Amino acid sequence: MYRSILLGLWIVLNLSCSNKESKRPNIIVIMADDLGYGDIGIYGQQLIETPHIDSLASAGVKFNQFYSGAPVCAPARCILLTGLHSGHAQIRGNDEYKDRGDVWNYIAMAKDSSLEGQAPMDSATVTIAHLLQKEGYATSLFGKWGLGYPGSVSTPNKMGFDQFVGYNCQRQAHTLTPLHLWHNNQKIHLNNDTLAPRTKLPIEADPYDMDSYTMYNQQDYAPTIIFDSLLSHLYQIKDKDFALFWETPIPHVPLQAPKKWIDYYVEKFGDEEPYLGNKGYFPCRYPNATYAAMISYFDQNVGRLVDYLKDHDLFDNTLILITSDNGPTHAGGVDPTYFNSGGPFLQEYGWGKGFLQEGGIRVPLIASWPKMINSNRESEHISSSQDIYPTIAQAAGIDITSLNLDGISFINTLLGVEQEPHQYIYWEYPEYGGQRAVRYDEYKFLQKDIHEGNQKISLYNLKIDITEKNDISNQNPKLMMWADSIFAIEHKMSNNTRWQYGIIDGAE
Repeated sequence: MYRSILLGLWIVLNLSCSNKESKRPNIIVIMADDLGYGDIGIYGQQLIETPHIDSLASAGVKFNQFYSGAPVCAPARCILLTGLHSGHAQIRGNDEYKDRGDVWNYIAMAKDSSLEGQAPMDSATVTIAHLLQKEGYATSLFGKWGLGYPGSVSTPNKMGFDQFVGYNCQRQAHTLTPLHLWHNNQKIHLNNDTLAPRTKLPIEADPYDMDSYTMYNQQDYAPTIIFDSLLSHLYQIKDKDFALFWETPIPHVPLQAPKKWIDYYVEKFGDEEPYLGNKGYFPCRYPNATYAAMISYFDQNVGRLVDYLKDHDLFDNTLILITSDNGPTHAGGVDPTYFNSGGPFLQEYGWGKGFLQEGGIRVPLIASWPKMINSNRESEHISSSQDIYPTIAQAAGIDITSLNLDGISFINTLLGVEQEPHQYIYWEYPEYGGQRAVRYDEYKFLQKDIHEGNQKISLYNLKIDITEKNDISNQNPKLMMWADSIFAIEHKMSNNTRWQYGIIDGAE
């Protein structure tokens, strides 16, 4: 405890000043999209090669019990940026604002950007980017937003980011060779042809001929443009304190990757059956090879980023966090079972993305900060993406005691000293039937199919039942009474009717 107090004072005294001499850390948060717990080598992946991420983990801390705040894109991003769990967060699901018009029509969106984007956060929202920006950090976001349509009160530039390059809209990201990206509030037009997501192979095309898939591999690959823009921007701000959020669309489908990496894995895996588009997105000649190629390409760019930081003497005092927005998908030709993308957790439909099972919300977290944390460590601290907000704030010396956050800083875990634990972590997700969950010590409480009238809460002991197969709720009546109270305490009715829970919220 004494060492913890001394280190806490060190942080306050040495990281709270606003000038460059303060030696405040630079901040880099990297969020992959649909990257499963088991998709990285350091977490047990056997087929996909991720040497750069593995190396970063070996130089820092690997978290074994870290969770996303939600099992899908938009709410996970909202929770990370606001520090509020999904019972309090403004964004709790993927709301495409269908009353605007034909929002799922890719061609219509290309002509009218008012059809892009998702439900916005409120204008009064205080994100971690706002706080960092106010303290003099150069703030930027590269990748996928999904938290407010163009021109709304909730675009990256209005939510604390000085610079933004990427997709405003999640649906636009259903192709990695889109017609445009956004640079702040201006479109970046790309050298790609209009090809709407879900476009199938022509009837006469041979699905075993790679040439049949040429139209799905166009000139401007969005992840490359996003990452190259990131490096260019980093060069411009390298002499400032910076906070950079890289929210790559990889490995979210569609299955599209650089040819070099696809060829590498075709040679490694051998021939395979093509994916013909029957589960959405684009067809793909080599689905497994392409999924692996996407992750290795992402890993390669992580390596390029680390090399840049080292070359410019920035690496030692940069806090890097790498995580994912949710567990692995089952759509678009991805085969999570082939890769064991869920690691020790089940990953099939109903257990991965979209569900509050462990496979849907247990995700990797790797932390590196050579100046402050020792290398080659693992942590069993139970935490969630709501904790990233207070962790970053504490690392940067920002006082957040006046904010009513759900997150708890895990800075002490990084420093290797006594860590304040969560009493429990709460989730709710109003889609896929309506779900709620609580993690308490080794126990996991789970309620599903709420919109269908299910009131039963299941209980699992994750210490001995990691796949959540043995419901022990009937054996633990006191724990179940406690869980009832937590579910009632932590749920605040959403103003968005799409995210309300019927009888739980007093509705019919």
